[in-house]
Amino acid sequence: MPYKKRSSLLLLGFVSSLLFTTMTHAQLLDFTNSHTVNEMWVVNDGVMGGVSQSRISNDSEGAVFEGFVSLDNGGGFASVRSSIVIPVETPALNVTIRGDEKRYKLVLRTDTSPRSPLYQAEFFATREWKTYRFVSSDFKASFRGRSVDAPALDFSATKEIGILIANQQSGSFRLQLKNVQSAGDAPR
Repeated sequence: MPYKKRSSLLLLGFVSSLLFTTMTHAQLLDFTNSHTVNEMWVVNDGVMGGVSQSRISNDSEGAVFEGFVSLDNGGGFASVRSSIVIPVETPALNVTIRGDEKRYKLVLRTDTSPRSPLYQAEFFATREWKTYRFVSSDFKASFRGRSVDAPALDFSATKEIGILIANQQSGSFRLQLKNVQSAGDAPR
């Protein structure tokens, strides 16, 4: 094979490989970037009379979501949210997190009105960095903590993403987020 043709094929293969890699794991949110963290907001049980407290801050390894969940006054949850745009036909999300060995929920909202359901997928936060892979069937629709009938989750319809700690887990908590990526069809 002539040198020029072989070089062109190698270059084409390299570019195709680069595009495939970029498409299969596109960075959606980089929590090591302080601008990303500054755009996030906290929603605690104070909206319903509770007294739980939390905050979001930034360090060099990612966003730190921490606080104290109280069951007083009918409360019992803390959450943090961010706007997000997820590409069409995204089959999965990869979220890299480490935490305090408590149960959390990844929360997606396709409608930001107060009466719209949330889509939640539970995970256990290990002390070491771990990338959790979520597919749409992992998410269950709920409203104010109760299951509801809702259309199947379409990632590309998502407007907000968040992390929630609830389920009677009173006390202090600390979770660190590194990134959210749209993921290709790699096995779970």
